[in-house]
Formats: sequence, C-alpha cells, structure tokens
Amino acid sequence: MTERYELVDATVRDWDAVVLASGPDGVVLDRSAFYPGGGGQPPDHGVLLWAGVRTRVVGSRRGDDVVLVVHEEDPVPPVGTAVRGALDDAHRTALMRTHSALHVLSAVVHRDFAARVTGSGMQPLLGRMDFNLAEVPPDFRTAVEDACNAAIAADHRVEVRFVAATEAAALPELSRSEESHVPEGLEIVRLVDIVGLDTQADAGTHVASTAQIGAVRVTKLESKGRGFRRVRLAVEN
Repeated sequence: MTERYELVDATVRDWDAVVLASGPDGVVLDRSAFYPGGGGQPPDHGVLLWAGVRTRVVGSRRGDDVVLVVHEEDPVPPVGTAVRGALDDAHRTALMRTHSALHVLSAVVHRDFAARVTGSGMQPLLGRMDFNLAEVPPDFRTAVEDACNAAIAADHRVEVRFVAATEAAALPELSRSEESHVPEGLEIVRLVDIVGLDTQADAGTHVASTAQIGAVRVTKLESKGRGFRRVRLAVEN
C-alpha cells in the first residue's frame, strides 16, 4: 500500500519512491504526495523523474490503492524503478487555499444563518457550496463575504488529526452537512480543524492557517430549487 504523505503533511512537494505497480492503467508508488481527488477537490498534477526520463502525471484515482494517471504520450516506469515524484506546486497550493476557503464558508453560513451544506465542488481558486437555505436575507451575499474575510484575517490555525470513528461521530460540528462525512466501516477518521471556527472529517489538503487563503469574493448566489442556494466564491491574493 502507498504511504500517503499528503494526509499528514500538505507541504510535501517532492520525494523519493519506488514503483510498486505499472501498466496502461497507471502507476502505483510505495510513497506518494499526490492527492487522488475526492470531497469535491480535484486530483494533483506533477511529474515522475527516473533514469533521465520525465513522465507527466495528469491525475490520479483511488482504487485498492492510489493509482497515478500518466500522460498518454509519456513512458511508464517499470516495477521496481526508483523515481523522484514532484507536484505541480501552483496547482496544489491553489487547491489548498480554495479547499480551506470552502471550510470557512461552511462554518460562517452555518454559524450566522443555521444552514447545512448539501454539496460542494472546486477548481483552483474557484469554489461553490450548496446550502439548505430557505430564506435569503437582502444583505446575505455581502454579509457572508465580509464574515469569511474576517475569519480569514483572524489567522486561525488549521490542524489535522486522526481520531477513532466513534469519537468523530460524537462531534457536533460534523452534523453541519446534510449527509454524514464519516463513511461506514472506518475505524480511524481524519479531521481538519480550523481552530476556533470549524472541524470536519476530510481527506483533502489545506493551508496551515487561514491567513494563507488570501481574500475571498462571493461572485454569485444561485437558486438550486426550493429551499436550496448555491454560493460561488473566488479566492484572491
């Protein structure tokens, strides 16, 4: 099984590894920092460097393990090859900022408007989050944007910890979503804690403190049916 660096240290950008499996469907490494996507966050991009060759990694996916998807025009390193993995830093950092911004948005809307999350998605520096919000106050868009930026400026620490599933299930913060974020069968749950603001079960990558997000701007508010609203935001420097 791949040792997944991104779950414990989102700052890792390059590392040494050995190829465990290799073929037309992709490459499996013994160690990897490539996030395979999930929870609305797209997978990482990057390269594998080996024997003077540069193989582009255009995505990854989760099966029994993390499988790296390589560019169709590039050679695939054979099993047993020592490689150097490296992430596309700009892509990963933008997604980290965006993902943390969406957690801030979720916390603010739940705190100030008692609305739960029903869905989310993101691309680098652009995100959207859906809420079960029946009534929208006239100043909702401005109020949410201002509250998010105030929380970001407060520079809350962002910490990752692993707890027993029974402990995670007892946390009231995890009830902010319409659906449980603790899959059945898990014994250990990864929690992302924006200290003093938000705690969620989450496998994605995040910044170390909210100040690293930068400013956010609510770009659009959409109706997604009776009682449901979509908030779109952009992350800015």
